[in-house]
Amino acid sequence: MAPERGESHSFSTSVKINQMKNKPIGVFDSGIGGLTVAKEILRVLPNESLVYLGDTARVPYGPRGKEVITKFALEMARFLLNREVKFLVVACNTISSVCFDAIEKECSVPVLGVVKPAVREALATTKTGSIGIIGTRATIDSGFYEKEIKKLRPEIKVVAVSCPLFVPIAEEGLADHQVTEIIAREYLAPFLDANIDTLILGCTHYPILRGVIQEKVGDAVTLIDSARPTAKELKRLLVSNNLLSDNRRVEYEFFVTDAIERVHNTANFFFGNHLAGNLRKVDITRKI
Repeated sequence: MAPERGESHSFSTSVKINQMKNKPIGVFDSGIGGLTVAKEILRVLPNESLVYLGDTARVPYGPRGKEVITKFALEMARFLLNREVKFLVVACNTISSVCFDAIEKECSVPVLGVVKPAVREALATTKTGSIGIIGTRATIDSGFYEKEIKKLRPEIKVVAVSCPLFVPIAEEGLADHQVTEIIAREYLAPFLDANIDTLILGCTHYPILRGVIQEKVGDAVTLIDSARPTAKELKRLLVSNNLLSDNRRVEYEFFVTDAIERVHNTANFFFGNHLAGNLRKVDITRKI
């Protein structure tokens, strides 16, 4: 019996969707900070496979111009697309703020940045209507966080401060060093008289420095990092796009572009001394 019109097409579409469901999620960042996002994704979505890429050879991105940041970001996105990911998470505030549109335009899969989920979390948290933001120079100069906040709540007061040295400090594992305390005191001083009750950690490296940041701004200020809200939003989008995996055989891959031994030590710290997958070095500038 011949299939009804559209039946074979529907079957083909259904097969493609089922094949896509169990493909991995791609997560990328300028360095190791995006591991905070990757770890939360694995917690919220335990049935999902994941491929992580950190551009440790060229970190930090914050001091660079838009053209260079965009070039680097597209190289990372292409690497992950070549690994057949079903969804891309831009786990870098600088990239999400500076060139998210360029990535979304080039990608054949859905893309999620970390800025908008963090903004919604901060707006749901603030009681005084005064929100602080810290980020790389590129993130703060873009004004993207403030634009997104004002788009939803024009009356919110925003105090934004760039903290360019926080990324290399986090990358070098100096969270508990005396120099970090001195730099944090200097960077965070503008918030002491600003009456903020919520501070967005506008860089995925900054949760590594959460202790010293909290100490300097005071316990009355709630710190918002993008990991939890991004993972929650990713789950919502996977469900709404019928892409939630039903596969219990998950695989995790972690790639960096340099300093693999140092990254391995830091990554183990994130994952309780047991990195959930293989860590490999890769050259993403090589044409595939």
